[in-house]
Amino acid sequence: MAQIKMHLLVCGGTGCRASESKRLVDELNAQLKANNLDEEVKVIITGCFGFCEKGPIVKVIPDNTFYTKVKPEDAEEIVEEHVLKGRKVTRLLYENPETKEHVSDSKHMGFYQKQVRIALRNCGFIDPENIEEYIVRDGYAALGKVLSMTPAEAIDIVKKSGLRGRGGAGFPTGLKWEIASKNKADQKYVVCNADEGDPGAFMDRSILEGDPNSIVEAMAICGYCIGATKGLIYIRAEYPLAIKRLQVAIGQAREFGLLGPKILGSDFDFDIELRYGAGAFVCGEETALIHSMEGKRGEPTIKPPFPAEAGYLGKPSNVNNVETFANIPAIFLKGWEWFSSIGTEKSKGTKVFALAGKINNVGLIEVPMGTTLREVIFEIGGGIKGGKKFKAVQTGGPSGGCLTEQHLDTPIDYDNLVAAGSMMGSGGMIVMDEDDCMVSVAKFYLDFIVEESCGKCAPCRIGNKRMHETLEKICQGKGTMEDLDYLDNLSKVIKDTALCGLGQTSPNPVLSTMQYFRDEYLAHVVDKKCPAGRCKALRSYVINADKCMGCTLCAKNCPTSAITGDKKVPHVIDQSKCIKCGTCYEKCKFGAIEIR
Repeated sequence: MAQIKMHLLVCGGTGCRASESKRLVDELNAQLKANNLDEEVKVIITGCFGFCEKGPIVKVIPDNTFYTKVKPEDAEEIVEEHVLKGRKVTRLLYENPETKEHVSDSKHMGFYQKQVRIALRNCGFIDPENIEEYIVRDGYAALGKVLSMTPAEAIDIVKKSGLRGRGGAGFPTGLKWEIASKNKADQKYVVCNADEGDPGAFMDRSILEGDPNSIVEAMAICGYCIGATKGLIYIRAEYPLAIKRLQVAIGQAREFGLLGPKILGSDFDFDIELRYGAGAFVCGEETALIHSMEGKRGEPTIKPPFPAEAGYLGKPSNVNNVETFANIPAIFLKGWEWFSSIGTEKSKGTKVFALAGKINNVGLIEVPMGTTLREVIFEIGGGIKGGKKFKAVQTGGPSGGCLTEQHLDTPIDYDNLVAAGSMMGSGGMIVMDEDDCMVSVAKFYLDFIVEESCGKCAPCRIGNKRMHETLEKICQGKGTMEDLDYLDNLSKVIKDTALCGLGQTSPNPVLSTMQYFRDEYLAHVVDKKCPAGRCKALRSYVINADKCMGCTLCAKNCPTSAITGDKKVPHVIDQSKCIKCGTCYEKCKFGAIEIR
């Protein structure tokens, strides 16, 4: 058998697959075979590299060359130039936006330089469907180490690490395990919450697609610690690739004796099943999730009792999300001291964020707790698209708040974000620029909350609906000053009276935007204007006579014949006929149409 001289790592995450990375793999393999290199050079499909903006990505090992935006048609050039002749394909290398120099190694890219990858440590490095590659990178060594301890000793390590739940609330993980371990029962369960439903969030999905064995191993460790023999992964059915790779990982773990009876020759038995969610956002709340797994309506219940006391089928159950579990093997391999040395005093370790919106470097990032929003947005994220001005960043998903320029130097951790009027959430981070209307943004998130509310409690079911209707009224130019007082009061009532975390945090987008962007609300209510020009009912299209060439293109495309004027003469828009569709704005080649 020929010796492997080179590996071509190709991102096989959902994002890159949508950009034909699977066809790229086929083309690379075809070119290697055509040059009789298929025995010496291997193409490996990996998980997400994180740099989604530059995907599909191909990384060449051992020289670490990092190719971006690679198309299937580029396969021939990569093989002929790089593989055969040892010459880098310069046009596919990352270009530093400031220096315009090509960078061949990801270690020298701003996107990666401030990242510390713990939960994402294997994503982009291994074939997620090959357990042997995970084992080579110390996979399942943490499980072996834990099986030589007592459960109490292992739980103490998790407690000392300072790891807090990455699903939103930030409850201490070790304490959660300890509570579950002390509750006696004939059967206990370990539950992995993979029901990731925040708009713009893809952290858990990427971990499951890129490193599923880390979750399998962590759940087994948790099972040993709390005395559980069964694990359940609740994953939304909309994640077919993550589901497939989990199924492969679980099957291979069983074959290797890492799941099932007497794991690694011990007396510990543990196995895992998958349970599928139907895309209900509220099922990310642990009690609603458990009800859904039991075949009941996905609605939350009042706590206590907590799942650690009476969870799945009424048995003690420990619920952690994907990212929380992903940290566990590393903590046992490198020590709690190492993990707790990263981050801030009350928020240890790193946090994975899905960086999206009006940002140059859209992608998946992992940074130490305490990293500032400015570092994330302008250094890792590369700043705002199109040179626009930064306006706000939404953290914590639809139940988070919108933070402004004054918060850019805020260190990111659980307590600081809450103090600023937002929250950590599961890790969604959506950046907005000067063209975004903050009233409309609040309405967008309320629209999502109204749609996803389970309807069990009146504050969430009715209160959020009333808030959404009021925001709709304001965006249509029909709002009053009394409506602003009503929004403020109703938001506080919902926060104080809603049943679960979804309802209790749902007013955050309204409260934060009213606090930091009150001038925009006043403009909508008093001046009947949308400063950003986003609210259709408050938008006016006007032709600038100095720029209009009288080409008649706008008039020809106007669906209501609201535009009149002779050829080569400035045209005019009849506001009484204009339906504000924006067709004229899109068609004008001279920039003569202005939004006011």
